[in-house]
Amino acid sequence: MSDPRAVRLEATNHDGSFLGKNVSMTKFASGKESGFAFADILFAIDLGNEIVLGDAFPDWRGNLYDIQMVPDLSTLVAWKPGLDAVIGDYWLKDGTPVPICPRNLVRKLVARLAVLGYTATIAVEIEATLFEESVQEARKRGYRELTPLGGGAGATYHLARSKDWVDYMEAVVDRLDRVGIVWEAWTDEAAAGQTELNLAPADPITLADSWARTRQVMREVAFDQGHTVTFMAKPTAGYGQGAHINLSLQSDGVNRFFAEDGPSPLMRHAVGGLLATMEGNTSLALPQITSYRRLVDFTGPPTTVSWGVNNKTAAVRAITGHSKYSRLEYRLPGADVNPYLALAGVLAGVLAGIEREIEPPEQVTDMAWCLPEGVPRIPDTMSKAGAALDADPLLREYLGDEFVDFWVASRRWEWMEFHTKGGDPFAELSQWESTRYFEFP
Repeated sequence: MSDPRAVRLEATNHDGSFLGKNVSMTKFASGKESGFAFADILFAIDLGNEIVLGDAFPDWRGNLYDIQMVPDLSTLVAWKPGLDAVIGDYWLKDGTPVPICPRNLVRKLVARLAVLGYTATIAVEIEATLFEESVQEARKRGYRELTPLGGGAGATYHLARSKDWVDYMEAVVDRLDRVGIVWEAWTDEAAAGQTELNLAPADPITLADSWARTRQVMREVAFDQGHTVTFMAKPTAGYGQGAHINLSLQSDGVNRFFAEDGPSPLMRHAVGGLLATMEGNTSLALPQITSYRRLVDFTGPPTTVSWGVNNKTAAVRAITGHSKYSRLEYRLPGADVNPYLALAGVLAGVLAGIEREIEPPEQVTDMAWCLPEGVPRIPDTMSKAGAALDADPLLREYLGDEFVDFWVASRRWEWMEFHTKGGDPFAELSQWESTRYFEFP
């Protein structure tokens, strides 16, 4: 460790905003075991800094109770000269976990998976879009008419990006190396200014922590270089961006998704659970109004509740035939997803499939977009997805009624804010969305 002056306490709220506070070394020493007080209103503020009405956690109305953010000391890193950083979980004063704490939800599901004798290994592909302008200039422009960093042409795997784009990505991975986040690759993505950064496989908690911190690193490097980065699901009318989750299950050091002749029975049951919960899980995977603007056939994101072996047009892609690399790719989430809730939803679906031995429908061997009638479509609005989650008994069992009720209420509030404060459902991308989502989560 360096000789820090302060420690930054880090955690996400339900919307995926990376929250925290800086404390002195003396204060950190006094609270690193017992935790630090945070007002529970952090779960009752929306991205417009308004207090959400219609639901509350736990019963803060008029009281603003404190909850404890207890740091996980295994995550303590030297973030930059003079500043260390640590990630934590939210706990009630009686020592029980806050039931709507995103990180604690993942912990709970990992523990349930362990009871079955399995550990999960997860990797993620993070997409983001970079712009030449500083964040101050982007704000002045209302996040519109910005200049893509690296040139205006969209491509995939393109090596002709200009030096400013390359310098940015090299600075990002240098920072990741210094804080101990293991990455595997970065590349040009389909839209102008867009990049994809792949994090190495890890256990679910480590992966979610790295994912949240990687977004923070990418923001800080953009600020340092006078540029802007966004994880908004669709930052321009033309292009969207996602976050693909790759998952395998192991026991006794063996990948249990592998079979010589295709998906193993365990993999099939995991697929069955993921598809059975996909409509409800859409609310977590696509958390904001703009998230649903990505769901257009032929443009990349999945639009049907479908799976297939090595089929990237399906919502769940099965990679089979290799003892090490056999895995499932969950292609639904947008780039704006809360990393912890994304993994909680996936783990809940996998657990449901395994514990109930849910068999999936027939796989899609052709293009999964525009499938014939009878194949379910992924809910294409926040309201539809929220209603599907509200009615899903499996997700209620695994995520808990308190979390589901809280989350659904928060999405209803977001829908109302959009429709009453300037959002335009008929626009390709409304100014309300750009203002609300460009910088967050």
